[in-house]
This record gives sequence, C-alpha cells and structure tokens, in this order.
Amino acid sequence: MKTDIILCGVGGQGILSIATIIGEAAMNENLYIKQAEVHGMSQRGGDVQSNLRISSNPIASDLISKGGADVIISMEPMEALRYLPYLNKEGWVITSSVPFVNIPNYPEIENVKKELEKLPNVICIDIEQLAKDNGIPRSANVILLGAAQKALGIDYDKIEAAVRRVFARKGDAIVEANVKALALGKEAQS
Repeated sequence: MKTDIILCGVGGQGILSIATIIGEAAMNENLYIKQAEVHGMSQRGGDVQSNLRISSNPIASDLISKGGADVIISMEPMEALRYLPYLNKEGWVITSSVPFVNIPNYPEIENVKKELEKLPNVICIDIEQLAKDNGIPRSANVILLGAAQKALGIDYDKIEAAVRRVFARKGDAIVEANVKALALGKEAQS
C-alpha cells in the first residue's frame, strides 16, 4: 500500500487538521508516514501546501515528485490546479467547488472548473454550503476528507476512529460534528 497526497488550500481552512487525521489513521494501521513541512503562508489568506506520504513500506523522502501524487485534496479549486503537475495520470483530485478569492487576478471560476473537468478522477463539492446546511460550518474540511476517503486507501471506520481521537480533547460536541462531517463527505462523493 502506498498513497502520496498533496494537501492544499488557503491558510485557516483546516488543511493541517486533515493531515493530522489521515496521519492518525495511518499510524493506527501500522503504516509508515512522512509529512513535509507546510509550505506557504500559514496565516489566514495565504496559500498553503503540504506533502503527506503513507505506505506499508519505509518511506525515504517526505517530498512527492512531479507526476507522483495519487491524490490532491484541495480546500480551494485554483489551488488544486496549481498542483496538477504533481498528480499521476490515474490520480484523484478532491476539491471544494467554491473559490477563496484572495488575489486580485483570480481566474474566472468557470475556467477553473473546465480545467478540473478535463481530469479523469475528480470530486468537486460545495463543502462550505454542505457544512452550513447541516449546522457544522467549522467542519467543511472534514467533509472534504470524507469525500477523499476511498482515494486514500484507508477504511472509512479507521478514518472515523482517527477523527474521534484527534478531536477528543475538544469535547463530545466537536467530535460528533466532525463525525457527521466525515459521513456527509462520504455520502457526497457517492
């Protein structure tokens, strides 16, 4: 088993929480894991990217080469496009459909969506609206993780258990909101 993942988006969208949950699930499966440092602006509004590699065999490098990523999980559609050179031909892109317009020359969203539609394996979801409609506005990132679950190669129940462990210190209400978000994402990608 080997899955190379690029996580990307904008600072403050919960990319590190996604990485933590995936890492927790992988470690509990006795898989090897390496994560590159987060690159970009960690404050709200700046672009952020991280490499996350999981494998049943030892991993030499924490960086993913061009054409080597199996999955891009993006909280923002233009950021997904930015990292397409790293995606392998059969790779998956799981992205939010709604832009976070943080630059003056942000491309037309229809053009971004047309580029995404050219790819063979794309899941594009309005995670923000889904989160608001279900009363969990701070869990949009976990909805995206739920949509990415099959592409990750980790069983759903293992990711759910990781969600429960990662958010346990924040209390039962936060845990249940994120478990609900994970289920919504899984359902939305079907």
